[in-house]
Amino acid sequence: MLRELCQKETRLSEQDIEQLEKLAEQLPRIANLVKADVFIDCPIDDPDALLVVAEAKPRGAKAISNYQGSVVGELAVRTNEPAALRTMETGVGTRDLKALTQENKKVKQNVEPIKNKLGKVIGVLIMERDITADIKKNKQMEILTETTEQLSDLLSLDESEDVIANYINDAIIIFNSQGYAKYANTVAKKLYSDLGYKDQIKGMHFNNLTLGQKQFRELAIEVNSTESFEVSLSDMILKVNYSMMYGKDNVAGLVMLIKDITEVKKKEKKLVLKSVALEEIHHRVKNNLQMIASLLRLQARRVDNQEGRQALIVSINRILSIAVTHDILSQNEINEVYIKSILNKIIENTAAYFLNEHKNIEIKLLGDNFIIDSEKATSIALVVNELLQNALKHAFEDQKDGLIKVKIYQGNNYSNITISDNGLGFNIEEVKKNRLGFKIVKTIVNDKLGGHLDLESSQQGTKIVFDFKNEI
Repeated sequence: MLRELCQKETRLSEQDIEQLEKLAEQLPRIANLVKADVFIDCPIDDPDALLVVAEAKPRGAKAISNYQGSVVGELAVRTNEPAALRTMETGVGTRDLKALTQENKKVKQNVEPIKNKLGKVIGVLIMERDITADIKKNKQMEILTETTEQLSDLLSLDESEDVIANYINDAIIIFNSQGYAKYANTVAKKLYSDLGYKDQIKGMHFNNLTLGQKQFRELAIEVNSTESFEVSLSDMILKVNYSMMYGKDNVAGLVMLIKDITEVKKKEKKLVLKSVALEEIHHRVKNNLQMIASLLRLQARRVDNQEGRQALIVSINRILSIAVTHDILSQNEINEVYIKSILNKIIENTAAYFLNEHKNIEIKLLGDNFIIDSEKATSIALVVNELLQNALKHAFEDQKDGLIKVKIYQGNNYSNITISDNGLGFNIEEVKKNRLGFKIVKTIVNDKLGGHLDLESSQQGTKIVFDFKNEI
């Protein structure tokens, strides 16, 4: 039965199942020894439930089982058996914690982790005893002492400390020198209630409340008085902090602070997934654009007309200027990039296609470096690419030497880029009317960048400045 259940309902390995089978053979002996019902529960895909895969009832004249029938194959859920789930998740044993059986009886459980050779928890061994009689016997005493216990909570702390603790969003539990909880704020009580605990936290030992691996005695003898770690329980992610309190010569107690960081972790995960998705999108766009550019290169080689071939080369360079942006963004974790990293690539690509090897033309990138988003980066890349192309094609027709400067300036509300050369200059009105490149540049600057473009040209050279709005 155990093997069939484990193979069908769990993700345990063959070696793990064999280990559980050997332990299951010993359950009757354990049940008779401890005079209690004994079970083996195993993990399933549901984080708030375990599967009962084996059981044994105590035998003998004085031995009484809490169960009428078998519960093998049934689930132990967190809201009824918090001890079992806690030990499964933390790998730490639990002592005398209240639970509700599948037959709706109140019991107390002792739970031990079952670990394989690699130290992984593959199940839990549960021993249960009935506490119904104890509850009836102590009912009147509980009613009489309830008010006293509540007053003791307040008297164990300063009045101001207790009020403040209940306004803090983190769970706070204070333990005495023996490791028993003497105070728990409202958040702590709700947290452990959500974890399925039926008992009052006050008076419970640290070893039954800790969400980590270490017992109270271990923490008390360590030199370091603080410890911090994260743990996943049920559908929550918690950050736990221990701080040991010391007296003159010995341990005075311990404070446990628990912060629910589930939402923070979920948001972090979403951001990581979004970042990965954006990187992948940019990578694919870059690859597609480079493929289109390659196809156009093949086409350009077959075009006999010089003007037609040149038009294709211009288009190829425009496509590659967009691909450059996506290439850089595909290597970043965020959807932003430094402006100089984009413009350096644009200069390299444009120079490779349009720089005449027989001339000594230098291109310099100067000025500020700052971060821009992907959309703005693509638009700026296209504009700079277009302006550099025009300068390399037309500014130095009758010159062997030349200089082009690309200068970036970061302003408070608007930033700008200046592209200047010491070439021959040109007729501004003619360029504005007849050149497609200039129309593309003007449209991008006005519509995409929310800026404007200034153009000056003379026999001493050309200066073009375009600005764009900074990030808000």
